Formats: sequence, C-alpha cells, structure tokens
Amino acid sequence: MTVELATFPPATGFAPIQYAICLKGIVWREGLRFLHQRERFVAALVRPLVWLFIFAAGFRQVLGVSIIPPYETYVLYEVYITPGLMLLIQLFNGMQSSLSMVYDREMGNMRTLLVSPMPRWFLLSSKLVAGMAVSLPQVYTFLAIAWFWEIEAPPLGYIAVLPALILSGLMLGALGMLMSSVSKQLENFAGAMNFVIFPMFFASSALYPLWRVREASPLLYYVCQLNPFTHAVELVRFALYCQINWISLAVVGGCTALFMIGAILAYDPARGFLARRGEAG
Repeated sequence: MTVELATFPPATGFAPIQYAICLKGIVWREGLRFLHQRERFVAALVRPLVWLFIFAAGFRQVLGVSIIPPYETYVLYEVYITPGLMLLIQLFNGMQSSLSMVYDREMGNMRTLLVSPMPRWFLLSSKLVAGMAVSLPQVYTFLAIAWFWEIEAPPLGYIAVLPALILSGLMLGALGMLMSSVSKQLENFAGAMNFVIFPMFFASSALYPLWRVREASPLLYYVCQLNPFTHAVELVRFALYCQINWISLAVVGGCTALFMIGAILAYDPARGFLARRGEAG
C-alpha cells in the first residue's frame, strides 16, 4: 500500500494541448451555432445596411463632415458612419452571445461547462474569444457590401483594422458577459440589452462628430467622451486609415480588462453574483 501510494503520479495542471483542445471545442461550438442560425447573420447585416443606405442617404446633405482626423479631406456622411456601423455589428453580436449564456445557464449546458475541471477564467475567456471570432466575418461582409456602394478605405486599412476589431470585439463581448452574470432570467437580460445597446450607440461618435455634439450640448459631449463605445469607434476609424489613436487604444484595452475581470469574479461560485442567488455550480 505504501509502495502504491509512493509511485502514484502526482496531480498536475492541464497541459497546453488540453487548453488548446478546450478552446477549439468552445470556438467550434459557437461557430456551428452561428452557421445553423442563418437568420442571425442576416439580421446582423440588416441593421447597419439600413443605416448606411437609407439613413445616410437622407442626411447626407444635412450632416456634412468637416476635415477631422483621420480624414485628410471632406468625406461623405456614409463614409463617416461606416466605422460606427461596424461596431454596431459587434455590439449586437456580443450581446447575443451573452444572451446565449443566460439561455444555456437556464437549460443546464452552461452550468455543466462552468463546473468542468478547466479553470473558470479560461472557460469564460474562451467563450469571449469565440463570440469575437464569430463577429469578424460579419464585419468584413458588411465592408464588402459597403465597397460595392463605393465606400472604400485604403487597401492596407482592411488589414490594419483587424487588431482594432479584435480588441473592440473582446471589449463588447466582455461587457455582455458581465451583464449576463447579473441577469437571472432570459427575459430580464433581453430587456436590459435595450438600456445598453442604444444608449451606447447613440451617445457616441458613431453617427456624428463630437464637435457637433459639444456645440449642441456640452453635457452630452462629456457623456460621449466617457462612453467606451466612442473610443472603440475611434480606434476602428483610425485603424481603417492605418493610424493609431493611442487614447482610444488605452481606453478600450483598459475597459476590456476591467469588464473581463468583473465577469470572472461575477461567475465565481464562491463570491460572485451567481453564488448570491444560489446558482453556484
């Protein structure tokens, strides 16, 4: 008995290949879910395309855009709002991915995942990466349609914008994940989305330059400045023209870390929001 205990291999952590397999499985599951829900892909494109083809056409002559960075000349209104519409796709995708977490938690799938031997922070991070990865094809499909509408960025901009889209997608997904941790029922989370998506989108630089907002309402201007969605839009806007907005990069990176840490703590079965409601795994 003593010899058997002495020769038994000690418990160790997971190997990198095991983490990779877990990440692949979560990303693959999210991708399959997205492929099987084709209406989700169409719905993700309908909203920004309506803004681009109808709203922008109607306000082109009313809302002119002066020469502001990163633009070196006057631009059409639809060119200006394109980065904001790209982020709108990621915003809805992040909220829908988090909505599925609430559903899975009610049905038991998410509860099973969270009580697996893998570290909880890694499972949540993998879920976040999976949601971000699903949003990228949607954004580039939107850019392809906009290109046929003669809304073009520099050729290198389509590559340079990829890191900005990854970071912004992680930030918006982490925000949705944090929201899902405090929502007990699916209906409550769906209603709370309306109090996050639309205020974040409209109180930002997605549809109008902030200097115009400051002329109309200084208070709203400061609200827009504090809105992390504004900095995500500006990060993508500058990246499309192969430039870096360092302030926006710092804000988006900091908010991503803050939201993700908050979500990990909230999903902690010992001290998070789920534990307070008696839903710990």
